[in-house]
Amino acid sequence: MLRPDPLSDVVLIVDDAPENLSILHTLLDESGYTVLVATDGAGALDRARRLPPDLILLDAVMPGLDGFETCRRLKEDLETRTIPVVFMTGLAETEDILKGFQAGGVDYITKPIRPAEVMVRIASHLRNSRLVAQTRAAMDAAGQAVVAVDLSGEVLWLTPLAQSWLRTSLDVDGRLPATLCRWLNEALEVAEVKPFELLAQGEHLVFSRLRRGAHGEELLLIQRKAGAPEPAALMQAFRLTPREADVLYWAALGKTNRDIADILGMSPRTANKHLEHVFEKLGVETRTAAARMALNVVAPTMQ
Repeated sequence: MLRPDPLSDVVLIVDDAPENLSILHTLLDESGYTVLVATDGAGALDRARRLPPDLILLDAVMPGLDGFETCRRLKEDLETRTIPVVFMTGLAETEDILKGFQAGGVDYITKPIRPAEVMVRIASHLRNSRLVAQTRAAMDAAGQAVVAVDLSGEVLWLTPLAQSWLRTSLDVDGRLPATLCRWLNEALEVAEVKPFELLAQGEHLVFSRLRRGAHGEELLLIQRKAGAPEPAALMQAFRLTPREADVLYWAALGKTNRDIADILGMSPRTANKHLEHVFEKLGVETRTAAARMALNVVAPTMQ
């Protein structure tokens, strides 16, 4: 959905109290913002997905899906994860404030709201969000595949190219594969560490640490390794299963069974069993012979 005014920041207000919506809507509208409104959590999720706003003002206490759960669901979705969420509520206990931040909020405003304070906080969070968006836009324009993650491996944002390559590799919580997380932790402790290699959707991807972002996030550069054999070609040439093709792919690149197991998320014994099946189908007895056959199949792509 197109923005009503591409030059105006869009703020989504989520509150089940009509008087609060009216006050905030008027305040934001007179300040030049484009204002969207939702009266419950489900409506907020739908609005945010159809037209992602630049910031969300979210009431914590609402019937049905409350603000805390709404925020958690926004942060689980890659399309809405980067939208800053500012809680506004009459709950002023420390436990409630912590709950808001733990759900993914960037700020917590207690009611009754003070208009001047609200506007200053909104402007500040929009400014920070705009800097991140500009960084992403610059990387997009340069055609770079970059992913930003926190120290647990949770993806905070990623460029379109990175998203297309990693679409099937993230877990249900939007985190990088466990083996890649372990590599990242090692990279943070060691001055020099080898790039991490991952097979994703038939692509041989190489991860390297780019730098630390302005807000403490880790930026990882993803590059596609040229000349890598394609598992799809191996499947077709030798009538292999997808898993057998993946194992042969990495064996052809010189990886040990333990390496292959770590990369593909299986046990070394399972990797060895797949490799035995590959030997049978190729009619060979050694890794070297299997690798040679694999590389011959994909030789045209390795120029």
